[in-house]
Amino acid sequence: MKIVAVTACPTGIAHTYMAAEALEEAAKKKGYTIKVETRGSVGVENELTDQEIKEADAVVLACDTTVPMERFAGKKLVSAPVAEALKGADAMIDKALKAEPYGQGGGKTLADQVADIKEQKSAERKGVYKHLMNGVSFMIPFVVAGGIAIAISFIFGYNAFEQEGSLAAYLMGIGGGGGAFGLMVPILAGYIAYSIADRPGLAPGMIGGSVAIQLNAGFLGGLVAGFLAGYIVQLIKKYIKLPKNLQGIMPVLIIPVLGSLATGLLLFYVIGKPVAALNAAMNNFLTGMSGANAIALGLIIGLMMAIDMGGPINKAAYAFGTGTLAAAVGTGSAVMAAVMAAGMTPPLGLALATILFKKKFSFAEKEAGKAAWVLGASFITEGAIPFAAADPLRVIPSIMVGSALTGALSMAFGSTLTVPHGGIFVFFAVGNIPGYLIAIAAGTVVTAFLVGTLKKTVE
Repeated sequence: MKIVAVTACPTGIAHTYMAAEALEEAAKKKGYTIKVETRGSVGVENELTDQEIKEADAVVLACDTTVPMERFAGKKLVSAPVAEALKGADAMIDKALKAEPYGQGGGKTLADQVADIKEQKSAERKGVYKHLMNGVSFMIPFVVAGGIAIAISFIFGYNAFEQEGSLAAYLMGIGGGGGAFGLMVPILAGYIAYSIADRPGLAPGMIGGSVAIQLNAGFLGGLVAGFLAGYIVQLIKKYIKLPKNLQGIMPVLIIPVLGSLATGLLLFYVIGKPVAALNAAMNNFLTGMSGANAIALGLIIGLMMAIDMGGPINKAAYAFGTGTLAAAVGTGSAVMAAVMAAGMTPPLGLALATILFKKKFSFAEKEAGKAAWVLGASFITEGAIPFAAADPLRVIPSIMVGSALTGALSMAFGSTLTVPHGGIFVFFAVGNIPGYLIAIAAGTVVTAFLVGTLKKTVE
């Protein structure tokens, strides 16, 4: 049997490649050949050719973001969230081989088949979470690049960027509101709309995101603009029909103009100001938060980061933390700092447990523990998944407690962060590093001892 597959997670950093490896191992055990296309943060790798798809017996899609679907027409296909490949790659391959052909013609004309494929594709992509994560996945590189540029500018002095013509000023220009951070909200909005309405939604979404910036609606405004633009474009495509000889102007004139005008005017006159007020209120609350409130928020963030280790709840907390960076240019976000610290703790705690409690882990788990050190240090929470899959009732509560402690301590110490990813490699962008290290170390130790106490000795 020949299998082709595609894996893609919202951030394109960990799940994408771990799912690909799981599918490759499962196919190898069955004696099948497989090629996996990964759509990660560095773009499309190992891209499937038309010939490889044609020769394949089945297609496996483990994706949380949108992927081109028309190329799989007529092939047996199964589509599921990327986490499913980590839990049961064998089952996904078996299911794909028994699946119905995707977009099967059944005697229909080519035009009708294409319409069916698009309708099936649209149905598969429904869901606020998937659209949101598509926007976030495209936004992250801009936030990382901008945040690091801003952090480097502060190396020359806290206010050095105010000196016109200095290197610090140029770095702030690259990373700040006139550079990468200025693109953050339009990119978010544009690719949310793209997820909903395909390419026609991109321009109205990005323009709507720019309007949100003008209204000081920030990250929340970008979310609203993206969904608004996406669904407006869908309505335009559905209800505005032109003669065949004029259909060519739909994607280049009618949709971008009407979509952008409708989105922009609704934001200016109806939706934008309430969203801007809500965004300001949220930012003021987060800025003024201290004491018990800050600790409670950190605790909740920690629990969310650990409970599904890169799944929807984890990504929701991550998206929230990333959103706070838009209002934290020059100061750093305490929420983002808590998110990253709490996300690093599960793999680090489990790696430590494999050393302190060797008799309670199998050989395979001890080997996974070596990799978990690197994954945890790099802020890849998914490094905890092999341990949680083997013993969820003991591991998951343990890592939740450890991450909750880390998140709470990070907020209590007032640590901040100007970038959304990177782990130890971006510690130069952390405010109050001593407190941050204490928070991560405390959560790591607590996780290790809880796991070591709860797990049974391996016979």
